[in-house]
Amino acid sequence: MKNTIKYIMLITVISIFGFNQHLLAQTVTPAGAGPVSHATPQEIQKLKAAVEANPENMEAHKAYIKAVGLRDPALIGQYKKWMVKYPANSNIPLAIGGALNDKELPEAKEFLLKVVELDPKNAKAWFMLALDADRWGQKQLSQEYMVKAAAADPSEGSYAFYALNGSKELDPDNYPQKVMDFTKRFPASERGAQALYWLANDSKSLNDKIKYFEELKSLYPPQKYNWSASGMMELWVAYLGTDPNKALALVNDVGTDDKYWKSMKGFTENILKERKMADDQNFKDAIQLLAQTKSPRYPDVSDFLYQEQASLLDKSGNAKAAYDTLAAKFAKMPTDQLLSAVELYGDKLGKNKEKVLADVKAIREGKSIAASPFELGLYTSDGKLNLNDLKGKVVLLTFWFPGCGPCRGEFPHFQAVINEYKDQQVVYIGINVSPEQNAYVLPFMKNTQYSFIPLRGTDSVMKDYNVRGEPTNFLIDKDGKIAYSDFGINANNQRTLELMISSLLN
Repeated sequence: MKNTIKYIMLITVISIFGFNQHLLAQTVTPAGAGPVSHATPQEIQKLKAAVEANPENMEAHKAYIKAVGLRDPALIGQYKKWMVKYPANSNIPLAIGGALNDKELPEAKEFLLKVVELDPKNAKAWFMLALDADRWGQKQLSQEYMVKAAAADPSEGSYAFYALNGSKELDPDNYPQKVMDFTKRFPASERGAQALYWLANDSKSLNDKIKYFEELKSLYPPQKYNWSASGMMELWVAYLGTDPNKALALVNDVGTDDKYWKSMKGFTENILKERKMADDQNFKDAIQLLAQTKSPRYPDVSDFLYQEQASLLDKSGNAKAAYDTLAAKFAKMPTDQLLSAVELYGDKLGKNKEKVLADVKAIREGKSIAASPFELGLYTSDGKLNLNDLKGKVVLLTFWFPGCGPCRGEFPHFQAVINEYKDQQVVYIGINVSPEQNAYVLPFMKNTQYSFIPLRGTDSVMKDYNVRGEPTNFLIDKDGKIAYSDFGINANNQRTLELMISSLLN
């Protein structure tokens, strides 16, 4: 292949915008304002003189900004003075606005608006304004800015892709055709592959999902396009659940010596061998083979493997082992499919639904641990919220920051579920881990109408909850114990959050 496939990196290089995020890994961290500069006053003065000698020189601006440091309050003051001195020079606000935007700082907005006032065809500035508006929770305005960026530079696939992406909610019925038109417009662009990838990934119908991933393979050879290579992994998952022979053929056609593909190939071969053994009534060897079969790290097909193991155990006459296998999996991450399977095997053991759920609850509570207590400042007042005061309620807790696209992408799904439980004992909390983005928080809440309680994060609480990337999510039960963790919610698994919360309310 053109590049070694880094599935976890590809799949998490998600659309910058929040309105189509898919949280599959926790790898996003806030940018911050960077380290304090150690440049000497003489060095800074020299770099300042270079800017004044040629205000058009963006490299001079970059060097000066780096030397002074974004944390120095004098920096913005200096740029405002230069904007007065050189009122027609758009590079001056672009330099400081771009630097602030790169660090996702709210001060960027003022300068970027000045850029487009002076230079309405500056696509880069419109693009950055779109990103900034999304951090303020201004989704519609963000889309308007992105459309302007795409219009200002029609040849740039990135701007066109994000403008297309933002139109999904506005015109969902025509969105598939818009994506296909986009692929014709950018037939040799990674962005074309990316657009088709997300169309396939977001499809509710398995048949549509397969159809679009197959179209992706045809239009954008996975040996050349990274998004297509990533899509073929998702197609493999779909094939695995419908026809493992197709899954193996796909691996042989697309796969390389990359460790992920090698793992997928070995997994598929074992599934086919196990099924052949089961058909021959050789259950002992089939069970042993599956016990030795490890699910690939990426993509995650652990649900498939658990159900395959349970089905094989049941065929061998051991319905109890089948039941225990799926009950443990369901207790960790519930889905309707797993629930149906657990109930099926439970019925064979004479267990009704209430008994099944009681068994699952016992498994879950046996693994629950006490949530670390905290008392954190509110954004909405000078008061604080103490986690201990919420005992007796279910707590959905997320660690986030306004610049986190996957966080913003997850919020609509969280909110949709929370709305179903608004009259019940459920509390929704969001801890902002980036104090440098504090100015965004309350406007974001107002503009989006999300109902979570925003709290001010601290290094201590992040350490207590082992937060290494955002979003990081937890569900805490009425007794103050962490019942679920290490989960992400998107359009494809929103039902899982419903099942998790329901299990803690009952």
